[in-house]
Order: sequence, then C-alpha cells, then structure tokens
Amino acid sequence: MKKISVVLAVYNEEDNLRNCLESIKDFAWEIVIVDGGSKDKTLDIAKEFGAKIIQTNNPPVFHINKNKAIDASHGDWILQLDADEVVTEDLAEEIERVTSSKSDINGYWIPRKNFFLGRYLTKGGQYPDYTLRLYRQGSGRLPAKDVHEQAEVSGKVGYLRNDLLHERDKVFSEYLKRFNRYTDLLASQLKEKGVNVNRISFFSYIFVKPLFWFFKVFVRHKGFMDGFPGFVFAFFSSLRFPVSYLKLWRKYENRN
Repeated sequence: MKKISVVLAVYNEEDNLRNCLESIKDFAWEIVIVDGGSKDKTLDIAKEFGAKIIQTNNPPVFHINKNKAIDASHGDWILQLDADEVVTEDLAEEIERVTSSKSDINGYWIPRKNFFLGRYLTKGGQYPDYTLRLYRQGSGRLPAKDVHEQAEVSGKVGYLRNDLLHERDKVFSEYLKRFNRYTDLLASQLKEKGVNVNRISFFSYIFVKPLFWFFKVFVRHKGFMDGFPGFVFAFFSSLRFPVSYLKLWRKYENRN
C-alpha cells in the first residue's frame, strides 16, 4: 500500500479537528498540520494523533499555509483536507484502492457534501461539490491566490465516487464570522483589480450581480428544494457582492 500524507492548515479548530483526524488515522502514513497561531486546544488534539506540527502566522489566503503543509509531506500521495471535513469509511477504502493501483492518474476530484444549518445541501449547485484534494507527491499544488481555488495538478486527473463530508456551518454565528472574513478578502481583491467606486460599479455590485446570483442558485439550480437553509445560503452568497463592494467603498473613502 502506498504511503498517504494527510495535510491540513488550521487555526482555532478544536471543535472540528478531532473528528477529521479520527476519520483518517487508520490509513494516514503521516499527518502534517500547519497551524496559524491557534489560541485554543487545536495543537493538543493534533499532538494526540502524532501529527507533525509547523507553527506560523495566519494569512488571509490560508492556502499559503496549505502549501507549506504540502511541501513538508513525504508520502507517495497527498490528501489535503480542511479541519471541518470528514472522510467516510467508503471514501477511505476508495482512496486506499486508487492510490495502490497501477495507473497514470496523478490526481483525483472528490465529491463533497456541504452541511449548512442542520442539513446537507443537495441543490443550489452545492452537490456534488467536487474538489481536487488527492494527488501524487510532487504533482499538485495550490495557486494560493483565492480561498475558493482548486489545486493545480500536472498530468491526468480522475474522479472518485464516494463523498467527503464537509461539516461546514453547524451554527449561523460561525457562518457569519467566515462571511465577514471572506468579504474582507473580496474587498481587497476588488481594490487590487482596480475596481473604482462609481455609478456603474455601484449599480452592478449592489443590484445586478446579487440578483443574478440569487436567481442562479435558488431558482436555476433549484436551491429552493433545500428549504430554508437553501434560501439562506442563496441569499448570503448573493450578499457577498454588495457587502464586499461597500467595504471597498469604505477603504476608498479612507484613502481620500
């Protein structure tokens, strides 16, 4: 069986990390964790599982720390996870099978089920939420430019069948914290792209983009079938456009 390195970038994940590591402990050859300065019991939990721990700062684009974990790994294959993700038994067996087989595939997309306000979302473009997380050593890396980017893998890639569970937003307050951090980052990216505060951009980011996105998620992709959680997800994912724009406007005013 090939050696599998499980790598994570974490920050204050004591509520999630144990379930994640429990789900991979039986097949992980090594666990590499880059910690961004956790103040809770995250590191204590990591040590219980014999993880190799690298301590650093917590950059806005946390994929920078994911790359540090990738670089510090030494297995034949790398499985990159977030602390709030759980590998099911079926997925674990599939990962062991494909990494041990003779194949020229260098990476695999994994279907992911996202938990949001009491249920796993199945519509609204949220399932299957494929994510490229499993790749041969030396074949995969993250661009580290955006929080929603995928890894770049050289060579052929395939698809796994079994789900990765994303225990993302168990309570709404945690979602709001993440939403605030994400819109801060989006505002900075808008500034870097040279988006100016004017009538055209105001109309686009306050009205056009959020309305289009809500229709796409809630109607076209049938987010309404996920009930109230589906509505809240569609609404707030649309709200990121005006919120990030208003944060940009505040930065623009402060600059002047």
